[in-house]
Amino acid sequence: MSNKQVEFLPFHALNEFMRPDYRLSVVRAALNALPNLPSNFRSPIDKLTKQVVRVPGFRNGAQAPTPMKVGPMASAFEKSPELAAAILAVWAESLPDLRQKVHDLLKARNWEVLPPEADRAKVPGFLSHWPKGEDFDVLNKAFAETYPDFNATTDDVSLMVVWVSGRLPYHVEGEEETKTETELTDTSAN
Repeated sequence: MSNKQVEFLPFHALNEFMRPDYRLSVVRAALNALPNLPSNFRSPIDKLTKQVVRVPGFRNGAQAPTPMKVGPMASAFEKSPELAAAILAVWAESLPDLRQKVHDLLKARNWEVLPPEADRAKVPGFLSHWPKGEDFDVLNKAFAETYPDFNATTDDVSLMVVWVSGRLPYHVEGEEETKTETELTDTSAN
């Protein structure tokens, strides 16, 4: 048994890694995909939309047309971990081929990941530790080499890596020790 503590970051911590235009794109894609998905994806979004999304002119934001909901929902996505998780679950479900390919890529690179269809929204958040040497550029390059004919943006591949792995690159494995050693050296010089 390991002494390592598991640290989770709330789902909306993802916003520190997302450009605002891409966040709008993800929310729009999820809302557009919603009508074609089972109710277990629609229900949490509708419930959270009523609770945390304020659409001007609508008492119940869930009743607003999709184009009117995108902006307010993207704003709520920045503040609500539950809404962020629900939107990401819908977004990932709407891209099953990309989700499977990212899962296979991560497994081939020895990442520990849940099965692609697992309900990641039920986890407390994202793990904060990221494998060393596996930044988004490296992973996007590996994805492009492994699936040269698959059409996906680097943003979509990166977000799917975060979602499928359940990790955000807050702490890169092996780098904390280096910082601690540097800090110790700096304080002993004073």
